[in-house]
Amino acid sequence: MSQRFGLGDELHAYVVEHGTPPDAVLQRLAATTAEQTGPFARMQIAPEQGALLTWLTRVVAPERALEVGTFTGYSAICIARGLDERGRLLCLDVSEEWTSIARVAWQEAGLDDRIELRLGPAADSLAEIPVEPPFDLAFIDADKTGYETYLDLVHARLRHGGVVVVDNVLRRGSVLDADTDNDDTKAIQAFNDARTTDERWDTVMLPIGDGLTLLRKR
Repeated sequence: MSQRFGLGDELHAYVVEHGTPPDAVLQRLAATTAEQTGPFARMQIAPEQGALLTWLTRVVAPERALEVGTFTGYSAICIARGLDERGRLLCLDVSEEWTSIARVAWQEAGLDDRIELRLGPAADSLAEIPVEPPFDLAFIDADKTGYETYLDLVHARLRHGGVVVVDNVLRRGSVLDADTDNDDTKAIQAFNDARTTDERWDTVMLPIGDGLTLLRKR
């Protein structure tokens, strides 16, 4: 199943063009990512997801934003562009190679002074962050088997009314496969099921890109 969930190339292009299409910086970053990461380029968020992240960041107006899983920096640019003058974004990732691409793009976008990058296992990095002052917004797009752990750690460090955005919750439709033997898909299925009874959050799932879940801390 297409990551665009039946939109087709032409309709998908129409959605992007009528939402706020990626500018030259994001287009170059997408091209660089495809060239330098090969098949891993599929981990980059879709352009309409990027537009939504910027829009949502501007609505939430966070002073402190967090990203778990940065890859080559596309989503970080989208979040950082939504920050006001006081806002800062902390990015957590394990790859020096991929985030080196991100650092160049952040500088090109004029955002490197608003983004801090910490390398290392995300669970360890999160555990080292004090619960105060809290974050206002978080984006989770890392290894799928770690999602439940990351969400618990983020919850403790998020203000009441704060928002978490979680990517890849539809796994190109494979979440419907009850017999899957893919560990990442099984982890996402369990993660999604757990949210239906998780009273810590107001939850909505959106079929955008590869699926986004929006969580508001009660």
